[in-house]
Amino acid sequence: MTLPTTTIPGGAASTTPRRSTDNSRRAALPTSRRSDRHRWGTTVLLMLGALTVILPFYVTISMAFKTGEQAVEGEAFALPAPFSVEGFSTAWALTDFPRAFTISILITLATVIGTILLSAMASYAISRNWEKKAYRWAFYYLLAAMFLPFPVLALSQVKLTGMVELANPLGVALLHIMFQISFSTLLFTAFLRSLPAELEESARMDGASTAGAFWRIVFPLMAPMSATVGIFAFLKSWNDFMMPSLIIADPSLQTLPVIQEIFQTQFSNNYHVSFASYLMAMAPAIIAYVISQRWVLSGLTQGAVK
Repeated sequence: MTLPTTTIPGGAASTTPRRSTDNSRRAALPTSRRSDRHRWGTTVLLMLGALTVILPFYVTISMAFKTGEQAVEGEAFALPAPFSVEGFSTAWALTDFPRAFTISILITLATVIGTILLSAMASYAISRNWEKKAYRWAFYYLLAAMFLPFPVLALSQVKLTGMVELANPLGVALLHIMFQISFSTLLFTAFLRSLPAELEESARMDGASTAGAFWRIVFPLMAPMSATVGIFAFLKSWNDFMMPSLIIADPSLQTLPVIQEIFQTQFSNNYHVSFASYLMAMAPAIIAYVISQRWVLSGLTQGAVK
């Protein structure tokens, strides 16, 4: 019995059996089908996860643009007919939104800037002096601080801020920075280990100091991770309720989440006012994430591999 042969143009005949090729194709079919089923399963799970976020967000927008009469009808998924900004105007005046928004944005900006600068400098010192025991222990100390959340230390922090006259938005911003440094330093340190040290050595050969090499060479290269750290610090500070409510003594200097809770009883059954207030408070965080999300993802992936 002779095996079927195929002739290669410009060359000799090949004696590779067609049967082995057919068998390999049949063996690949189940694997391909399993891969397709896996992709479909992942897609369905992602769609369900997206719905858990999209549906509440849709209800918030729909209720915020309804009139008071439409809001009490209980049809949350129905579109506003007609669209109304009554809820926004009432919430704007009731919560003194411009003042609360200004205080919140100042605290958040101070937190983001302070967290990025302090964490970047600390991680640079640790990563470039890792062979020294003192720097390694400093890194471990910062990691250990991640296991001490604010609720555990709330009483001591309230007492300390009152003693040093920081029971105000400035004290909240400083505490936000302190509680963000540990995680941010971890991210920056992992990212810096992927940057070649030869860049700094070349700068030093040209006469640059350590500070000059950091600010002119290293820190600009840390932009993707800075965006990651910044958005985490922004969301944490902007959405924080417990710390401002416990630290800030003057109710007129409270942040948006606390102001909303204070006036929640005055919203009563005015659901359109409540949802309008929530939407105005969420808007800055949503806009900040949409703008910087691509840098967040790139920063995390660049710091994952050395």
